[in-house]
Amino acid sequence: MPLERSLAPSFLLAMPGMDDPQFARTAVLMCQHDGDGAMGVVLNRRTDVLLGELFEQLGIDGASREMKGRTVYWGGPVHADRGFVLHDDPRPWPSTLRFGGFGLTSSREILHAMARGEGPDRYVVVIGHAGWGGEQLEGEIAQNAWLTVPATGALVFDTDADALWQAAAGQIGVDVTRLAEYSGRA
Repeated sequence: MPLERSLAPSFLLAMPGMDDPQFARTAVLMCQHDGDGAMGVVLNRRTDVLLGELFEQLGIDGASREMKGRTVYWGGPVHADRGFVLHDDPRPWPSTLRFGGFGLTSSREILHAMARGEGPDRYVVVIGHAGWGGEQLEGEIAQNAWLTVPATGALVFDTDADALWQAAAGQIGVDVTRLAEYSGRA
């Protein structure tokens, strides 16, 4: 099935029957989607890592107590050793993928700026990302593995991670907890 339109920025919400336990009940923000494949970050899977621990590992000093206590999220299984800062800051940060009104930055420069209080006001830090090869995602959507929902800054930055899967679906009037855990063809 050829690509009709880019899904970036949209949420992919795992349907209740998702077979892959890594992605069950996930909300994936699509960052890039074209004929070559797709890339996104899971925004509702907390890790046991706090931002302060990450700063310590990277030798970054000066962050506030509040910032150090923020959770780092599991963005997906691809490049699980790389960190990314998802934000809506329009400044030209190095190593930034821009999509819609969002940016996904992989440079340390943004982390240093954040610790100094000069970074984005709204952000989520993730480790790793999700990825799909050319037409792989389209096939999964055709098999009813994912529900697509428009992404908003409020959903991304202001919604509690534990409520994100249901809240995003609610934006289009869907209660994902009431959907069947299987799909069929008529």
